[in-house]
Amino acid sequence: MAKLAKRIQKIREGIDAEKFYGLSEAVTLVKERAVAKFDETIEVAMNLGVDPRHADQMVRGVVNLPNGTGRDVRVAVFARGVKADEAKAAGADIVGAEDLLEIVQGGKIDFDRCIATPDLMPLVGRLGKVLGPRGLMPNPKVGTVTMDVTGAVKASKGGAVEFRVEKAGIIHAGIGKASFDAKALEENIRAFADAVVKAKPAGAKGNYVKRVAISSTQGPGVKIDPATINAA
Repeated sequence: MAKLAKRIQKIREGIDAEKFYGLSEAVTLVKERAVAKFDETIEVAMNLGVDPRHADQMVRGVVNLPNGTGRDVRVAVFARGVKADEAKAAGADIVGAEDLLEIVQGGKIDFDRCIATPDLMPLVGRLGKVLGPRGLMPNPKVGTVTMDVTGAVKASKGGAVEFRVEKAGIIHAGIGKASFDAKALEENIRAFADAVVKAKPAGAKGNYVKRVAISSTQGPGVKIDPATINAA
């Protein structure tokens, strides 16, 4: 345990927990401290001035990161006929209808994102209790219930990130890997923050973006001055 404490203490050196850094400096600090033996995910967290218990203050959406996420996203598509063929051609990992329903009901969920054509939503609706808690339920608001399965699959594979505010008013997401260069990470963070700002609900009053911080999987968090990423 002492060894772990020393490691944490070392990677926290040089970071002022009370300071709000500019975006570029924050990215540099986080990258320098991503020293795990694997390619750590860089995550952004935004504390918003909303109360998601109220329907008119829910924040939800999807953003296509300009430089992707660095993850190999497995995509499942509920579709039949021509649309099923389109999904396969676009690179979907799993495609089906009743057969896919049985697989998921059996407890095998070997995918990270789920897409469905509108006509199959009555079928997919049976999986609400299974997919909902995992954040995998298709939803037209984030483009996962659509007839454009080709576009949805390619977006998911190419860097589409879905976000949804949690009870405490916090939104967080992985926006890249430590191996990304600083410019790519900065562009992804700006794109994510911009999407969250554009998703500001009508019921939100006062200061919308309260705090922003980034971190790597095993690294310390670094606070960012929201003004340096144009988040307001």
